Amino acid sequence: MIKIYGKDNCGYCNMAKQLCEQKGLEYEYLSLGLDYLQDEFFKMFPGARTFPQITMEGENIGGYTELRERL
Repeated sequence: MIKIYGKDNCGYCNMAKQLCEQKGLEYEYLSLGLDYLQDEFFKMFPGARTFPQITMEGENIGGYTELRERL
């Protein structure tokens, strides 16, 4: 299962969702402020500086570029 932790008005977040849809992959999109708070984000992804942050099967893989490379 792919989880995309994103935020509003994020081009790379939208690209990550579109990539999953194009590949026919099931994913869950979680939005900052609705599904998680900033403090929770930094606990899950210490050192993260960009959106989105993506997990696959519970493993943090990075952002959009890393997702594209894995697919």
